[in-house]
Amino acid sequence: MSHKVLIANRGEIALRALRACRELSIKTVSVYSEVDRDLKHLRFSDETVCIGAAAPIDSYLNIPSILSAAELTEVDAIYPGYGFLAENADFADQCNKSGFKFIGPETQTIRNMGDKITAKNFVAKHNIPIVPGFSDELPKDKNELKNIINQIGYPIILKATAGGGGRGMRVVKSENDLSSAIEITMQEAANAFGNDQIYIEKYIENPKHIEIQVVGDGKGNAIHLGTRDCSMQRRHQKIIEEAPAPDLDINNLNSILDSCVNLCKEINYEGVGTLEFLYENNKFYFIEMNTRIQVEHPVTEMITGFDLVKAQLRIALGLGIELNQDEIIFNGHAIECRINAEDPENFQPCPGKITKMHTAGGFGIRYDSHIYSGYDVPPFYDSLLAKIITQANSRKSSIKRMQSALDEFFVEGIKTNQTLHQNILDDEIFLKNKHTINYLENEFFKNYE
Repeated sequence: MSHKVLIANRGEIALRALRACRELSIKTVSVYSEVDRDLKHLRFSDETVCIGAAAPIDSYLNIPSILSAAELTEVDAIYPGYGFLAENADFADQCNKSGFKFIGPETQTIRNMGDKITAKNFVAKHNIPIVPGFSDELPKDKNELKNIINQIGYPIILKATAGGGGRGMRVVKSENDLSSAIEITMQEAANAFGNDQIYIEKYIENPKHIEIQVVGDGKGNAIHLGTRDCSMQRRHQKIIEEAPAPDLDINNLNSILDSCVNLCKEINYEGVGTLEFLYENNKFYFIEMNTRIQVEHPVTEMITGFDLVKAQLRIALGLGIELNQDEIIFNGHAIECRINAEDPENFQPCPGKITKMHTAGGFGIRYDSHIYSGYDVPPFYDSLLAKIITQANSRKSSIKRMQSALDEFFVEGIKTNQTLHQNILDDEIFLKNKHTINYLENEFFKNYE
């Protein structure tokens, strides 16, 4: 039986999905905005459809336009990638009701995990530890609120229930700052997500950010593909990721891995997903689950040889998971650097035309990107240009390989954060794996200046 998939995304992940479809002999339909008509993957797609103007709301977030393109081209399924509509439960629901298979989990699973409070309460029932906090509606009575927070203990962090991407979050270190912080966070949440509901968590001051990759077939079978460390962050945005996460307590790790797999089995999880944790003093604290492919998925692929995008497609088509847990073999260490079109001094986006470039290559080096010489980087979307991934027998060797890859890679015509990556990879704290999620902003940049 032949299949046809609409790729409802752009850039690097759209090209990645197209390649996976071609390997599985699946025909592709690629949608694009008016400003994206020169994207690389459009040249290789079986069919293309323009779905609107440059602004995401008019194109990649335009559900009626995407569904119309799907109907026009008679596709069987829709692949969302990451970002845009990838975790939009309403979009998944409309896809399925319109007769198109949404390549991802069931709508209710997306909805449950998209609400951070619901997700926390849900996973806690499955032996997964969560950060201490208060997730009910905040009381109006100041004394009642004070008692709740005293039980949690300062510092705390206020989070938007519908939050993501590092927005709608604020640390509060004392009672003096509480009232204004609540007001500001609620306003930020309303502006960013259309929902002003917030909740309280104990602020884990200097944790690592650890991810666990899971895959489920929707029929009660599930596996894990180990861990990733995503602690090198700026404003809650990941910059460098690596797999496996080094220096974790093996007993606690095995327990968490088992709990994550059991959760996926019990809920009949379908597709790929990532459970994210804070890790401090050898303890894991669940923060959220992403019901989609992650930007950083290549580091997991590099140490396992398991194609996660192909797995998404295979599972959606009813072909199941290719390997059992005991067939997953972990090899060496992998690191990913995200190359963004941004000024390395002030981190402002730097759109414009790429006049010249050279990609990194060689043994143990992977390069995922949609850019090319002459490509005009638009100002309307995420600034990600490329992902450079290296794999070697050890973390030290993988870092060395990445340093060489970064030295070889260059882009001219626009500014990128390449030098930032080079400086991080020379940093002693990073080399010794002593960094936490706060290191980059609280310590590194001060020395960097």
